[in-house]
Amino acid sequence: MPAPDTAADLALLESTVREAGGIARGFFGGDYKRWSKAQGSPVTEADLAVDRFLNERLRAARPTYGWLSEETDDDPARLAADTLFIVDPIDGTVAFLKARPHFTICAAAVHAGRPVAGVVYNPITEECFTARLGHGAFCNGAPIHVSARQDVEGCRMLADKAMFAHPAWREPPSIPWPPMEIETRSSIAYRMVLVANGAFDAMLALSAKRDWDLAAAEIVLAEAGGIVTTHDGAVLRYNRLDAVQPSVIGAGPALHAKLMERVAHLKLPRR
Repeated sequence: MPAPDTAADLALLESTVREAGGIARGFFGGDYKRWSKAQGSPVTEADLAVDRFLNERLRAARPTYGWLSEETDDDPARLAADTLFIVDPIDGTVAFLKARPHFTICAAAVHAGRPVAGVVYNPITEECFTARLGHGAFCNGAPIHVSARQDVEGCRMLADKAMFAHPAWREPPSIPWPPMEIETRSSIAYRMVLVANGAFDAMLALSAKRDWDLAAAEIVLAEAGGIVTTHDGAVLRYNRLDAVQPSVIGAGPALHAKLMERVAHLKLPRR
């Protein structure tokens, strides 16, 4: 199959995700059903309502595309698709449950294992981050770019603060982390796009993440001039049988290189 029309796909993704934002806003801060999945992660009827809408709208528009979503039973048929949609109807469900405006709706078109168009939308703050391959990244239509930060010390980091205080960092070849301004967000995708627009300098997660957490946000961060890899420098490859990435680092080129010096030697446990 030829490469998709990324301009058309991005337009479809943005209009659909923005409309799905209205569904999420209708539940936000209200009374709705919530429960835990088998593995313990939370889910709400809002997650499922947004997922149904995205599934129906996107798949009707692109019937030849595969589909992978956190809230849809996985269909191995996606593995044979040259192009597919990878969706997280609500990334940051914990924030959504607490009525905090730190969740996003994420949707990407992925071709040959790599994202070619993506949208990350926070329907509460009305920040809509968009990108397609080779055409830059935008927030509500305005161009965005990563910061020019080069040094780890003093950088604005989105990550788990407790991780940097772990005693293992004092054991060679690891080295302790310098002082940083560390914050977090429940949505991994939101962390990535906040680095893309320069609000933060870097994001780091040394635990496994799913394809739907990353695909849409990765292309936004990359098209904003950033570099996104696993902790050992590997390119993220999507739409594999096990749709999991071992870790993720996102930052501008200079800072990404400095972060890699600190984490590339780590041998992370398998999920």
